[in-house]
Amino acid sequence: MMDYEYLSSVPLRTLLQEHPLAGNYLENLRLTGLPEDLPLLAGLMLEEPAALKEFELTAVQVVDELAAWLQVMEQNGEPAAVSSVTILGGRNKQGEPEKVELTVRVGEVISIVGPTGAGKSRLLEDIECLASGDTPTGRRILINGEVPEKFPQAAEGRLVAELSQNMNFVMDLSVRDFLQMHARSRQIAEEEKAVERTYRCANELAGEPFAWETKVTQLSGGQSRALMIADAACISDSPIVLVDEIENAGIDRKKAVELLARRSKIVLISTHDPLLALEADRRLVIRGGGIVAVLERTPEEEACLQQLSQMDEWMQEIRSRLRAGERIEKLERGE
Repeated sequence: MMDYEYLSSVPLRTLLQEHPLAGNYLENLRLTGLPEDLPLLAGLMLEEPAALKEFELTAVQVVDELAAWLQVMEQNGEPAAVSSVTILGGRNKQGEPEKVELTVRVGEVISIVGPTGAGKSRLLEDIECLASGDTPTGRRILINGEVPEKFPQAAEGRLVAELSQNMNFVMDLSVRDFLQMHARSRQIAEEEKAVERTYRCANELAGEPFAWETKVTQLSGGQSRALMIADAACISDSPIVLVDEIENAGIDRKKAVELLARRSKIVLISTHDPLLALEADRRLVIRGGGIVAVLERTPEEEACLQQLSQMDEWMQEIRSRLRAGERIEKLERGE
């Protein structure tokens, strides 16, 4: 049985031979070159790779989350089949062809940028419905290079999870009951651990923590988004996650994206946030209803991203002080 104790005792070489998906997970976190004669936990503690600090993870968290992820991916003895999604261009609002064929793989984050009304949400809708040339854009979506109908998850509506701008709960359940119900419906192994992990992650993302017994209908907009992002990462087995303007949710958006990415999801985010746009592995530029460019970050943009990250930390500090009731009588960077 896949659990923390097993991963902490078996040599990494054996783990990779018996569970090849573990290699994909570690590669996505850039945790490569670890000693294969040692268990994963021992190797991480010995090497102390820089990626742990980058992703704000401890060695114990990596092992714990890998165990949970493998249980989901290898559920019923069948590894998850989805490794990529491909967008085949259609046409823009003027009927002009989109000259694009983009493949996004597990662990990648793609940002979608463009003016309001340019067609960002339409692209997310095409992916959500697994378009086959039957939407206004004429786009087609492939899974692993094939039509989605070949995958049983498509018929069950389990390929794609969407986190929209407006989310409202209608069931008057407690947070605990809601998470337990979802974990049970997904037949998650070690249900309680998955529920506790989801709750912990949600509170790390939310601006204001909430209790187990809080009714989901009483959560704020930001708390609701935090809960659903954590749920999509830790409980949902949908390999593709679509996020619409996460910057408006009042949560730690950077941590939210990192959480989804390290759970080996394919993540596409529509955003107006410069930090999220630049942090993505690639970004799609939408104009006039069509994809006009697919960009990768340049070295110059990398430098700008570092400056933006510092500015964002400064703004987050000021926001926290305002929420705490402090007065902001002067602005000094690095105070």
